[in-house]
Amino acid sequence: MSTSAADREPGIPLDDAKEDISGPICTGESSKHDSALCSGSSEIKSRAVVKYSAAPPPTSYALLQEKTDLKLPPANWLRENPQLGSAGTTVLGSSSKSKPFSSFGMAYDFIDCIGDDVDVVSDSENIKKLLKIPYSKSHVSMAVHRVGRTLLLDELDIQELFMRSSQTGDWTWLKEFYQRLIDQKWQRKKKSKEHWYQKAILSKFLYYSINGDGAAEPVPDNLNKGQKDNEADEFCSSWPTTFTSSDTEESAAPKQENVSVDSQFALGQVTSVPKEQNLPALFNEGENSQGLRNDFVRNIMWTFEDIHMLVGSNMPIFGGGRYPAVSLRLRDNNKPINILTGIDYWLDNLMCNVPELVMCFHVNGIVQKYEMIKTEDIPHLENSTFSTRVVKDIAQNILSFLKSNCTKEGHTYWLFKASGSDFVKLYDLTTLCEEAEEEKCQNPFTLPVAVLLYKVASNLMLKVRQNKKHYGTVRTLLLNCVKLLDQDRHPQIIASAAYMLSELFQLDEPPEEDGGESLRAGGSEDSYSDEDREEEEDDDEELTEDSDENSSYSNCSIPQDDSKAVAVIRSVGELSVPEKYKSTHLIRPSCAFPISQDKEERCRHVLSYVLKASLRMIFIIKKESDLPAADPNTPIPLKYEDRNAVGSCAAEKGISLLLERVGPLQADQKHPTRSGMIPGSWQHRMKLQLFLKASKAYYVLSDAATNLLKYGRALRYIKLSLQCYDAYCSVSGTLHPQVLHFHSQCLSLCGDIQLMLAQNANNRAAYLEEYSYQTKEDQEILHSLHRESSCQAFNMATDLSMDPEYQLFVSCKCYEAAYELLVSEALKDESSDQLAQVLKRLGNIRNEMGVFYMNQSAAMQTEKEVKKSVVSGAEQEMWKKSFAFFEKGMKDFEAIRDSTNTALLLCNTGRLMRICAQAHCAVSADHSRGEFSPEEALYYNKAIDYYLRAMKSLASRENHPAVWDSVNWELSTTYFTLATLLQDYAPLSRKAQEQIEREVTEAMMKSLKYCDLQTESARQPLYQYRAATIHHRLASMYHSCFRNQVGDEHLRKQHRSLAELHYSKAVCLFLSLKDAPCELLRTLLERVAFAEFTMAGQSSSAAKLKSLTGALEVMTETRYAFQLIQKELQEEQTELNEPDPAGSAGSPDVVTGPTSGLNLQEVIKLIGVFEPSFSFLLLQLIKLMTTIKRKPSNKDEELLKTYKNVYSKLLRAEKNAPLLSRVELYMELLQQLTPQVGGENMATHS
Repeated sequence: MSTSAADREPGIPLDDAKEDISGPICTGESSKHDSALCSGSSEIKSRAVVKYSAAPPPTSYALLQEKTDLKLPPANWLRENPQLGSAGTTVLGSSSKSKPFSSFGMAYDFIDCIGDDVDVVSDSENIKKLLKIPYSKSHVSMAVHRVGRTLLLDELDIQELFMRSSQTGDWTWLKEFYQRLIDQKWQRKKKSKEHWYQKAILSKFLYYSINGDGAAEPVPDNLNKGQKDNEADEFCSSWPTTFTSSDTEESAAPKQENVSVDSQFALGQVTSVPKEQNLPALFNEGENSQGLRNDFVRNIMWTFEDIHMLVGSNMPIFGGGRYPAVSLRLRDNNKPINILTGIDYWLDNLMCNVPELVMCFHVNGIVQKYEMIKTEDIPHLENSTFSTRVVKDIAQNILSFLKSNCTKEGHTYWLFKASGSDFVKLYDLTTLCEEAEEEKCQNPFTLPVAVLLYKVASNLMLKVRQNKKHYGTVRTLLLNCVKLLDQDRHPQIIASAAYMLSELFQLDEPPEEDGGESLRAGGSEDSYSDEDREEEEDDDEELTEDSDENSSYSNCSIPQDDSKAVAVIRSVGELSVPEKYKSTHLIRPSCAFPISQDKEERCRHVLSYVLKASLRMIFIIKKESDLPAADPNTPIPLKYEDRNAVGSCAAEKGISLLLERVGPLQADQKHPTRSGMIPGSWQHRMKLQLFLKASKAYYVLSDAATNLLKYGRALRYIKLSLQCYDAYCSVSGTLHPQVLHFHSQCLSLCGDIQLMLAQNANNRAAYLEEYSYQTKEDQEILHSLHRESSCQAFNMATDLSMDPEYQLFVSCKCYEAAYELLVSEALKDESSDQLAQVLKRLGNIRNEMGVFYMNQSAAMQTEKEVKKSVVSGAEQEMWKKSFAFFEKGMKDFEAIRDSTNTALLLCNTGRLMRICAQAHCAVSADHSRGEFSPEEALYYNKAIDYYLRAMKSLASRENHPAVWDSVNWELSTTYFTLATLLQDYAPLSRKAQEQIEREVTEAMMKSLKYCDLQTESARQPLYQYRAATIHHRLASMYHSCFRNQVGDEHLRKQHRSLAELHYSKAVCLFLSLKDAPCELLRTLLERVAFAEFTMAGQSSSAAKLKSLTGALEVMTETRYAFQLIQKELQEEQTELNEPDPAGSAGSPDVVTGPTSGLNLQEVIKLIGVFEPSFSFLLLQLIKLMTTIKRKPSNKDEELLKTYKNVYSKLLRAEKNAPLLSRVELYMELLQQLTPQVGGENMATHS
């Protein structure tokens, strides 16, 4: 009787095969299909992808026998049947009456598509109604919402809305507006009996078609009547009654896996919030009653030309045999198919990928015949011919019109066309509502729109890390979401949105180099691709050229009575004109929210959002808890109450507390927190994240202030950061390793700041002012922290002290706490990079403290009026502290194999040993010191050991030249000091002279060994001076030994040769210095004295003459020393002669020469030695040369004459003459002797 045709699930590509092809078996549960089919039409491009289908497997349909009476209902009529889809009895030929939020249901299920990929989300009936506007005189009323580049379209049944308004009083402002401008005599229109009759026979026809067992069996008339009454109820009002109703049915199986709110915006380390607490009742109990569920049998991604639409459809699809997919239609044979019906059928088939249409014709409900029509032939049917290209143009024009004018996200727009009117008007209901006296919450679309903005932003948050162009989009979505919601009615969404806004500002990212400009310029604010932007720029140019064409929907062209309309289409015929309306696709043309690249500004944004979220959380907790709010000024006793104590005990307790927090979750954490939160609740997890986020923001601000040398501000910020962390610890049962890692960074930075404060004591007043300042925002955040914790745990570490010693102590304790955290059980397997940094800081602060106590002990020595051999207990205590810190610091640096810093600490320890040695120097009341003590020798030798260890640690100069040179200099100095003290204050009561001389020589030679005379550096002149001094001292010592040695002639000769060698080297080095004339003069005079002493032991006149001549030659070398002295004296004289503007030129103190390094007293003393020695040499030479037995040569006579002349001038010289005149005289006399002495020397040698 009936012909079966196997149906196939839409979305599977069709081919010419005749065999049955079945789609996936469905049992009414949710399923997704991504199959697609391109339309066969050559005129337009159409592609449909079934994203979701709840339809049953393809079924055969029954060809009804001719004369079947459709007025009689079949036995299965209005019973739920899976073959007609999940909607069951409500499906009467097409989708049931569109619900006002149907697009939101689809948007929630396919949140990935919203904002970027899809242009339109709507019921298929709404799409068809829009595309038929130029052909139809019926009214159009739709609500339009924009999210990114996506438009959501929903039917806005204005008549039903006003029916509710008359009962509840809501929307009276819109009703008055409607009556005033659009329809002054508004009244509700009732559906005709003919309408319900056509619906009924269509429903019965479909049930007959799925009844494949044979003839339809009529049912009694009384049942028929009852069913009709029920049927009428099926199409009653679908407008929501309220948004807080809880009397709803259970949610159907979701079509897309629901992801919890917290997991959608990635709450850091916190697990996702339980589903039942994600969002307000709207999500759990309101979706079903408010039309927010996705009730469509199919959700289809339909691409019509270049328009991407997410469409919901309930059209039943059948199949059979060689007709794998067909749609069934019932038509009155007496009424021809008109163009509206043709467009309806064609669009339905395109959207659902149905290639053929089966038309059943009837007369007064009696079946007449069937006819098969291909989808591509529908536009060419008799009496319903239409151009598919025109329909495409209408679609593009309407979309462009809406996108160009519906520009504000979060606003509800109303697209309205009155019956029989050619005008299509667009109103901004949100603006009209704000202008009215009623509250904005009276707009029923406000909450669904806000929730959708929130969901889209949550989804994009997952993509933000991969693609930073979403930053601006997410921020705009969330700001608009918060703007729409009432803070007291929806605190949870606002708190979550505020947290997500804070998450947008990544505090640990380096500033961008390449993409930074586009981000700052707001380029990332658009949620569409670069290709779209290029197309839109082209569109902008075209829009400028065609401005006259597009003026039809500009504000200037709106009639006087339509001043409230955003835009107007003055004639529906314009929609058929190709590219009449062009969209620029600008999503946010007038408001952009770029993400700042300035770290401090980003932190301030983060803190403002954290504060906003915290305030909402406090509101929620107050609302949900009966516990009274805690007074932030009254501390609650906790198990670590004694942490306010100042000193090392408090620091140790703080560290032990931190280590306790690392352990597992404690049982007492099951009890409510101080503010009444239950551990594990979403409020608890949100609070944790807010505290941690605020702590990180303050940490970044503190780090930035430290880099700017604003240490007072930096300490204030790190204090706030640690207070946030303290609150976090108070509500957290256990601490995640990453949180502990961050906390160690905070403690390390706090240590840095306290160290800098200790080293910059001069600016203490400015730092105190910075530290005391606090913004209102900081105060409010601190107040919210006090609801959970007293925030006193880290007061010791973050107080601004005026005592440098205490600041160093606190800094050290911070580093120690950071180190203890990093080596704790929870973090021992983490990266060692930060551990190495903390160890380096720890070594540095211990070095600083060691130096501090070392300087304190040195200051104690200088403050003593009379030094005694007994060292005070205070000094010894300072040495012990200093030495202990140096030892610990060395271990820290050795742990990270930092040889350079280890060498520096060894060098400082060596210096400490020298200070200890100086303290053991015995000085009597008359300031004369005694012999070199064994304690001094002990500490100097210890210092030498530490310096040698430092050299060994460095290995070679190439590793760190500056440190190597410093250690080398200190080592040379220590040897030199030891030798000098042994030589000057020889311990003759304990040691023999020979032993002391050996020790002095050994120490001097070692000091000389470390005098680096070759390397060019700032210390090279100092090394030269020291080397010269060493040679001079050794020469003096050997000179003394030579004079005092009796008996051992061999030893005397050895001392004589060594003395001459060292005198010679000392003279050479002093000559190269050019700034040590006194030392040079003294060395030369000693050398002359040495020659005189040698001559005294000679008996031969010739030997004596030779010795005297050599001594006079050495004496002539003093001329260079006198030249340097003359230069210094002349410079002093010049300075004295110049007028002093301050009037202090006549001060007697100026004689010492403030700019000169010449010691006048020393010069006078040396001249007092020079004159008699010079005079003695000349006199002895004259005597020897006159008493010589051999006959003098002419040359000898001239030389004798010169000696007599010089001697005569020397004797006649004015003894009271000025120093400069005497020096000049000596230079003149020495100049006269120079050639003669050289010649005599040559003659003698010959």
